[in-house]
Amino acid sequence: MNGLRPTSLGYKPQRLALSSRWLWLLALAFGVLVTPVRAAEPKRLLIIGQGPDGHPPGTHEFMPGARIVERLLKPFPAVQTTIVRADEPWADGPALLDKADGVVLLVTQGAQFMQMNPVRHEAFKRLAARKGGLVALHWSVGAKDEKYIQGQLELLGGTRGGTQRKYKVLETDVTVASPQHPVASGLRNFRVHDEFYYRLDLKRGAPGFTPLLTARVEDNDEVACWAWQRPDGGRSFGYVGIHFHIHWGREDYQRLVTQGVLWTLDQPIPQDGVKVGVEPEVLAIKQSENAVRPAKK
Repeated sequence: MNGLRPTSLGYKPQRLALSSRWLWLLALAFGVLVTPVRAAEPKRLLIIGQGPDGHPPGTHEFMPGARIVERLLKPFPAVQTTIVRADEPWADGPALLDKADGVVLLVTQGAQFMQMNPVRHEAFKRLAARKGGLVALHWSVGAKDEKYIQGQLELLGGTRGGTQRKYKVLETDVTVASPQHPVASGLRNFRVHDEFYYRLDLKRGAPGFTPLLTARVEDNDEVACWAWQRPDGGRSFGYVGIHFHIHWGREDYQRLVTQGVLWTLDQPIPQDGVKVGVEPEVLAIKQSENAVRPAKK
């Protein structure tokens, strides 16, 4: 070796450097492989109910309905539900809306409820802007005053108000208008005695707007339920039935509402529809919820 040590040839340090590099790459690869995949955060759903609004017992039972919606969504761990009673002035409403990924409205004159307080209205618009889901059931669709039509129409895709506000209690046929839509999975045509709003203001013809159910009223097939993939990327769902609390016991109503909520939260829906079922004690109306019935205005 002519008196030269291996280190003087630059050989040994090079091999050590190469080994260190490989060890670092292996450690990095191993770290990537063993790093657990973080589960997606659950969608935060705010279920907004109110107390009695003057309608007879067994109708417009908003808080009992809110409990049923919560129960229907219990099998879905990707949805985290919170129920609130939003009787006016509902001062903490905007803060709660800002924490939600979606809302279900079970309130009186929903269009007015959303807009009567400017701060609340802005919170609803922020929810929509961040692609939040919006669900409105029965009297949550529309208001008596037509000045609230446009504001709800732009967020929900359907509403009613003013002199053209029409409603009728009748037994009628309800038809699935768009059976290929995910919300309609597992649904069939049915007959029901309910109160339906009709001649609605709708985003009919707008991109992403889909009539889901029609009800036969005055010899016309009136849109009673719809889904709307909004331009902001969020989703809205409305159904004008469920005037009578007893109808929450219907499997078709339970499936319709459950799938409507899941769709607005961009959750998967089985092709043959979700399995539903609500215990009798959940369907029952608590006596305390019927204690105060203000005169209907």
